[in-house]
Amino acid sequence: MGLSLTKAAQWTTASSGTGKLEFTPMNESLLKEILCFVEQFSSQHPQEAEHVFEEPLQWRTTLVASDFKTEYDISDSAVQSHEKDSEGLPLLQFSPPAVYVRSFSQLSKLVHLADDKKLEEVRTCLEENRDPVVKILGRSFATALEREDTQTDILSLVDKVKDPAKDSETKVKLCLLLHNMDKQILSKLLEEISEKVSLNPTAVKNEVELLKQLCSEGEKRALKSLRYTSDFEFSNGCRTPLWRQPHGEICYLVIEPCDTETLYITYSTAGVFLNEGIKQEGEESGYERTSDVYTDLVTLLKSRSPHFAENINEQQDFAAQKLPSTHKFQHVESVDGEKQGQPQRSYEQQEKNVHEKTKQQHTVNKAGNRNKYGSSSFDLLFMYRKAEEEKPSKSSGEEKKKLTPGAKSKIKAEFSGSSLPVRRSSQKIKTSAGAVPVELESSTDSEEEEEQPARHPEGNTDLPPEYWQIQKLVKYLKASDQKATVLTLYAMMDLNLMQETCQLAIRDLGGLEILLNLLDTKEVRCKIGSLKILRKISHNMQISRTIVDMRGLQRMVTTLDSPNKDLKALSAETIANVARFHRARKIVRNLDGIKKLVKLLDCGTPNLAQVSANQEKDVEVARCGVLALWSCSKSCKNKEAIRKAGGIPLLGRLLKSPHANMLIPVVGTLQECSSEESYRVTIQTEGMIKDLVKNLRSDNDELQMHCASAIFKCAEEKETRDLVRKYKGLQQLVSLLGKADNKQLLAAATGAIWKCSISTDNVAEFQKHNALQTLVGLLTDQPEEVLVNVAGALGEFAQIPANKPTIGKCGGIKPLVNLLIGTNQALLVNVTKALGACATDKDNMTIIQQLDGVRLVWSLLKKPSPDVQSSAAWALCPCIENAKDAGEMVRSLVGGLELILNLLKSTNNEVLASICAAIAKIARDEENLAVLTDHGVIPLLTKLTDTTDDRLRHHLAEAIYYCCMWGNNRESFGEAQAVAPLVRFLKSKDTAVHLSTAKALYQLSWVPNNVITMYERGVVKALMQMMLSDVEELQEYAAGCVRHIRKLAMANLDARLFH
Repeated sequence: MGLSLTKAAQWTTASSGTGKLEFTPMNESLLKEILCFVEQFSSQHPQEAEHVFEEPLQWRTTLVASDFKTEYDISDSAVQSHEKDSEGLPLLQFSPPAVYVRSFSQLSKLVHLADDKKLEEVRTCLEENRDPVVKILGRSFATALEREDTQTDILSLVDKVKDPAKDSETKVKLCLLLHNMDKQILSKLLEEISEKVSLNPTAVKNEVELLKQLCSEGEKRALKSLRYTSDFEFSNGCRTPLWRQPHGEICYLVIEPCDTETLYITYSTAGVFLNEGIKQEGEESGYERTSDVYTDLVTLLKSRSPHFAENINEQQDFAAQKLPSTHKFQHVESVDGEKQGQPQRSYEQQEKNVHEKTKQQHTVNKAGNRNKYGSSSFDLLFMYRKAEEEKPSKSSGEEKKKLTPGAKSKIKAEFSGSSLPVRRSSQKIKTSAGAVPVELESSTDSEEEEEQPARHPEGNTDLPPEYWQIQKLVKYLKASDQKATVLTLYAMMDLNLMQETCQLAIRDLGGLEILLNLLDTKEVRCKIGSLKILRKISHNMQISRTIVDMRGLQRMVTTLDSPNKDLKALSAETIANVARFHRARKIVRNLDGIKKLVKLLDCGTPNLAQVSANQEKDVEVARCGVLALWSCSKSCKNKEAIRKAGGIPLLGRLLKSPHANMLIPVVGTLQECSSEESYRVTIQTEGMIKDLVKNLRSDNDELQMHCASAIFKCAEEKETRDLVRKYKGLQQLVSLLGKADNKQLLAAATGAIWKCSISTDNVAEFQKHNALQTLVGLLTDQPEEVLVNVAGALGEFAQIPANKPTIGKCGGIKPLVNLLIGTNQALLVNVTKALGACATDKDNMTIIQQLDGVRLVWSLLKKPSPDVQSSAAWALCPCIENAKDAGEMVRSLVGGLELILNLLKSTNNEVLASICAAIAKIARDEENLAVLTDHGVIPLLTKLTDTTDDRLRHHLAEAIYYCCMWGNNRESFGEAQAVAPLVRFLKSKDTAVHLSTAKALYQLSWVPNNVITMYERGVVKALMQMMLSDVEELQEYAAGCVRHIRKLAMANLDARLFH
């Protein structure tokens, strides 16, 4: 954060105080690394995270007050953190638009709150705090940080830094953490930059042209002659044959120095080196390197020709022109000097090993009279190549005529691009001074899920034989006619294309571009061969992303319109592999690919159980189309596109198929889409539930899993739950619980049971098959996905009173309590719901108390999730109501009542309703009610009376009713102006709200001033209507309230008569 900003960051030319970070790849990488460091700092270094900065980091934030959660005090637009320093000052203060942060703990929390604006916040913070280390640690530590090396221990640094503060050791640790972070960031950026170092044809051409000027007559000439071996220049600037360009070779030169023998030189993207002697175009030998690799041609000539070295320094005109740099370095200083000192394997050793391995492979093939793979395709291809080589050579123009015009232009365009050479993990390059070797390392940086990192072979010596075979096949693809191209494609298909090394080799050697270009040709065999290879290698996510980057999806979607059924099927299946990330799915939708894929589903076969030979291809096309839709359906917009394109009825028709390979993608697509309510309703009305239940009886575990998942999502609807019971699906779901080894199937089955058990009729059916006992047995040693569903199902089962003691007797309470210490929010919600339902049974409540379950549930109120908070509060209500000596239990929880009251400041209505319900239970104990009163429960409850949420109104009025039963609380509620809003509650249509409000008004009506307020608000008419209710309790409280109003009126009348 210090060195990385001063040495690596790229700033605008503005003055120091107002400069901005440029929008460059270097700065983006730097910001991402700093963001990752800040996000993880609190969890990895909790002690250092609490350290208070010397000065606050201040910047203009994009956040607003509503973005801050429960750990902050919010008043109007200003925000302060609950965490404070020793002087009582908040560690985070927000006064729009400025934010002041004084610890890494608060900085980490703020970054998390920023959500998708994290990177923007980090950028603004660094721009407005150009020297953050000084503000974090102080000037003395910042100076020490720049001065000390990484090996300095903590004690020596404490001695050197004259800081009397008690927390100097923590500051030193923080200092070293920042130093290590800077070192790691700079090293990583240096690796990225080193990878980008390469020569390019334009720079090479400029250098050669300048050197040609030195080949004049006379004694002072530096060179006799300099020429290219080929006068033909490709559109990408290279003069080497196409099959040598994947090696990174740009051109070959023949140079005659004045004082030594002729030099044969190769110019490549990796550098300049001597070859074995390429004298003219078309020679098949002489490509091997015989010298070190130099950064430029001048450096090589200086090392080989003393005459050239002497004269080049005297050429003033040449020096004035300053040869254009063939390498582009960004300015980054390495902070790790040890890297360059590490032993390196020389380039010669690597090349020697590579060629030895190649020769050994060749010997084996020759001895066996066939290639390593024993493939007839390879034999046929090599025979064809040999026959072609024996023919008289033809002009390049005649050979190009063998390809269609479209293919020729496409392939030429792709070949003209820069071909990636084989990457080496350690490549020795001599600098112009001939001094320290530079080590270029392949990148291993990881990025976010949406953009996975590209991985490359780490070194030539580690590459398998398949790599070199692919290199040869790609070379043939680049230079072959149609017949040889088809043979080459089939030879490539004989390789193990599911092996990652082969997949990445095809991409890195330029084969992927060719395969995609073949999709633009008119030759069907080439297209089919290309798609068969793409279908396999696209299983690799890196290949999929590269296909998208090369606009491969556009070509595949276009191929869906082909009349050839094989092409349509292969294209759809390849799209299914590629469309596994958001950007690819979006491209398919934007190209109208969803409509085309849905069209493939209409195979025109009414009876899929009896398919003729002619119809088999149509069914296969439909299957591949469903596979593609399955991948695309993970996007919400694509789900809607599938529905609009008429995909649901077609999927329902394919659901009748008896074949598992068709049913799995169909059901998979349906279960993905059934997260949308429109799909759930359509699946139910189209009669697909019957087919889903039927396929639960399949022998295929994957099909059963997808069917159970679909039922899990569709069972949100009551009609669906009834249909599952009608078609005897509940028994089959229980039977799936026996397949406990298949965790995915178990998660799907328990999820379906959970949702189906929402209906009490289904619970009774489940109990006929002992589902409850089986579910309790699944509460231990299971993944969280299963536990969430099991706990949810037990919560629904426990809604029936007869099942509550059964859960306790089966030993279900203890594992449920043990799950309260987890962190999974969905699991905590379901567990607390289940425990709350079980707590109404006295025996279960005794077990919960013995296991300290109430304290664990209460501690969940500290969780930031509103769902967990509300679920925990609801669970506390039956626990408090049914616990032995509940008042003492509540008082024994240190800080418990304060935590409850603090949650009355929440903005979530469900949390507020649950907390009010809990307060109603707590307030039944006089001592606890007294404590609540002392802590200000009355004004907090009064603030909530403006709500219009009936659920909150019900429990709020209940809480007020019980809080009125202590001291002067009735008068306090009146003074806080809680009476008038309560009268408005009677306008609700909810009977539960009427009852709780009548109870609260009855208690408040004991105070004359409150009665006057009620009367003025017209409460009498509403209460008279309540007295006519069928609910006896409501009648009593409404009548009691009216009685108090009447008594006050009579007393007032008497007073007037006698006075």
